Amino acid sequence: MNTPTIIRSDYGYCMQKGKIIKGIGGFYYVEAAGTVYECRARGSFRKMNITPLVGDDVEFSVNTNSENRIENILPRRNFLIRPPLANLDRLFIISSTVEPEINTYIIDRFIAIAEHKKIEPIVVFTKSDLSDSYKKYVEIYVSSGFKTVVCSNPDKVGAEEIRALLKDGISAFTGNTGVGKSSLLNAVDGSLKLATGETSRKLGRGRHTTRHCELFKINGGYIADTPGFSSLDLDKCERIKKEELFGCFREFEPYFGQCKFSTCAHINEKGCAVCEAVRNGFIQESRHNSYVNMYNDVKDLKEWEMKK
Repeated sequence: MNTPTIIRSDYGYCMQKGKIIKGIGGFYYVEAAGTVYECRARGSFRKMNITPLVGDDVEFSVNTNSENRIENILPRRNFLIRPPLANLDRLFIISSTVEPEINTYIIDRFIAIAEHKKIEPIVVFTKSDLSDSYKKYVEIYVSSGFKTVVCSNPDKVGAEEIRALLKDGISAFTGNTGVGKSSLLNAVDGSLKLATGETSRKLGRGRHTTRHCELFKINGGYIADTPGFSSLDLDKCERIKKEELFGCFREFEPYFGQCKFSTCAHINEKGCAVCEAVRNGFIQESRHNSYVNMYNDVKDLKEWEMKK
């Protein structure tokens, strides 16, 4: 993989626009026109409780005899708390057919967070060479309106389809440990050379040896290397209010406003159009079960608890 040249502060003062592709140790690395500039953030950001994030589009100054500086963070389309990442376009939600087995509740929670953040969720099933159990789950998510890809890393099945989806914008991959995220990315682009779980064990490394996010270019887009981004991070993300959860299940949309009562929570109420659609097979039962579980998780939380 080609690494752009890093410029510090030898080119005189000028203002440029670029994208933060890495942040570590108080330094931010901003790519602009194929060149990466090492920058510090303006001191006033801290006073305003503003933290630049990987993925941010920024205005920065290139300074003579001093550090380059991020002067302004342009408006964000979205951001995640953990991993700290901004302006994400796609979230690839990775599940394996075996070890660990598919868990629809975890998949659905990730999808709901992505929908809430206006990020396009893409469901990926790996290790298809080891089991065909994925087939019924493909039906669940395709019928619910989601792009779904089946992959086998040893023979690179699905790798080209994933690569095509990475074109333009910023994408991130998430899934529990052992589902094959790193193996899949290496199959998509071997120049990444990301350490897999097996490689890490052989080297005697911990599960996650790097803690910072970083963007890499693949096929005209960016892929975020987000160590530790798994289901364990769900509770670190913003919780979705019960009033907003309905809108995070796209297959519920045709039934909006059709329930008998305007206060319907779509759990098991009489006259609920969503529950009727589940009974008639128009909405997948597992998806509705996930909605109910998520709703029950937050229904009694106070406003201040939602921000914890």
